[in-house]
Amino acid sequence: MLEFTEIKAKDNRLIKLVTLLQKSSKARNGNRLFVLEGLRICKDAALCGVEFDTIIVSKSAKSKLISEIEELSRYAKKGVEISDDLFKKISDTVSPQGIIAVAEMPKVTKPLDRRGRYIALENIADPSNIGAIARTAEALGVSGMIISGESCDVYSPKALRASMGTLLRIPLYFCDDIINFSADNSLRVFAAVPVDTADFKIGEFRFANGDAVIIGNEANGLSDKTIAGAYKTVTINMRGKAESLNAASAAAIAMWELLR
Repeated sequence: MLEFTEIKAKDNRLIKLVTLLQKSSKARNGNRLFVLEGLRICKDAALCGVEFDTIIVSKSAKSKLISEIEELSRYAKKGVEISDDLFKKISDTVSPQGIIAVAEMPKVTKPLDRRGRYIALENIADPSNIGAIARTAEALGVSGMIISGESCDVYSPKALRASMGTLLRIPLYFCDDIINFSADNSLRVFAAVPVDTADFKIGEFRFANGDAVIIGNEANGLSDKTIAGAYKTVTINMRGKAESLNAASAAAIAMWELLR
């Protein structure tokens, strides 16, 4: 079993690093590390092949979750034990379980299947939306998520919690420009737009293999460049006085039709 080193000082380098990784996308990308918190998501990540640099456990968790921590330890290079009070200081949750994994960002993305069907996200700002979309994408069987460079960080604690670990399982494809990326991979892209400007309404036609639907920023929608570069524009017909849908809700409807 992995040996656990005890850390007591709150100004320890590792403690400072974890605090920074919890808060900063720049720190996560710069170190190529991110934080997973909680037994379930850590176990899911390990089974998905995510490699752990360090496992950090609280004293109470180490005494109560003996077999679980022993199992997780097999996937880690280092083990650290800290007090319950210190763990609360670095935790991003209200009621921490006492288990944190400092994980290494995946190095290789599954090759894109040009016959697949994809959801693409341009400049999505809310990590909860990214997480919710990922959960729906996996549940419906979408081939992967294409994410623009200006979207929020998928490895943020909030996004990972909202996805229930799905962001560690579903294929992710990061790019600067979704239209160029789609063209390079022979995908036909449909831009989701307001109802009065669309070529088609969702449900009026069938998507095919090699198609992708792009969902835009929560406040501003899709950029003019993306709309102009798309194969066609689509919309979700709405009744009542609602003018728009939440990005996660719009993506869910689009993905349902994409896979129908």
